[in-house]
Amino acid sequence: MGKKAKNAASEWLTAILVAASLIIIIRVFLFAPYEVHGESMYPTFKGEELLIVNKWIYDVEKPQYGEIVIFHTAEQRDFIKRVIGKPGDRIAVKNGQVYRNGKKLNEPYMNEKIRRSLPETVVPQGHLFVMGDNRNHSRDSRDIGPVAIAEIVGRADVQLTPLSDFRLLFR
Repeated sequence: MGKKAKNAASEWLTAILVAASLIIIIRVFLFAPYEVHGESMYPTFKGEELLIVNKWIYDVEKPQYGEIVIFHTAEQRDFIKRVIGKPGDRIAVKNGQVYRNGKKLNEPYMNEKIRRSLPETVVPQGHLFVMGDNRNHSRDSRDIGPVAIAEIVGRADVQLTPLSDFRLLFR
């Protein structure tokens, strides 16, 4: 093999190693794919959508109301829900509506009234109160309790599939 061929092979190998390293860093630390299963977030998601999750966002800012987050559960699987309450908030469900700190939430993504009530609960420090959009068919903080912020995988930022529904999910 000639000197030019060795240099070309070396350059290609370096480029491939750099690209592979970047892909691994991006996948492990910055962004990850997440597939929605089930109907707990209907009508926002119908199930089987592919999302891109921003894994680093909560290292630089705090979760905001209305953001869609993915988090680990004690059941050894991840859930996807919407942020309803932050530390110190008082959350209640009465007359089919969610109240935060005594004020009824405007939730345009909801398609039906909630059938069961929830007495007022205070979100502990270091936790979030999360709920699925399909409130009557969702296991969320009403069942599993507030979610530790340390268990949040990240924020759902982009819906990739189906392609006809491609969109950004954050404000």
